[in-house]
Amino acid sequence: MSDEEHHFESKADAGASKTYPQQAGTIRKNGYIVIKARPCKVVEVSTSKTGKHGHAKCHFVGIDIFTAKKLEDIVPSSHNCDVPHVNRTDYQLIDISEDGFVSLLTESGSTKDDLRLPTDENLLTQIKEGFAEGKDLIVTVMSAMGEEQICALKDIGPK
Repeated sequence: MSDEEHHFESKADAGASKTYPQQAGTIRKNGYIVIKARPCKVVEVSTSKTGKHGHAKCHFVGIDIFTAKKLEDIVPSSHNCDVPHVNRTDYQLIDISEDGFVSLLTESGSTKDDLRLPTDENLLTQIKEGFAEGKDLIVTVMSAMGEEQICALKDIGPK
């Protein structure tokens, strides 16, 4: 063949898709769906009767899991919708920097320093107050479609 060496640019991820297809008629309340390219938690599903063109329609109302905005979509029930892969991971809080980033301890013992404090005021004050009091805090990080955000907090007692 050829004696040339080939170099390929490699990406960090394994090429896994951020979403998977699911038939619109099978998506239920409290599930997840992608509406307008945003991962949403479904809060309301209503299905219309079959019309003259033979498709029943599903009306989805979802709340963006990162921005809490309400989004709506109408899809024929036999068509496929994108459903985001949503993961929740718990990390121990190590430090909060002045610029609003948190330092977290992973399961493997390494640190994760690329997350900002949450924008939710209530959760933000709970994290800051608990950290100032020297409590051991576990934060739950939700990740979907390449985004991550702190979504919950657990107190596992004083240090």
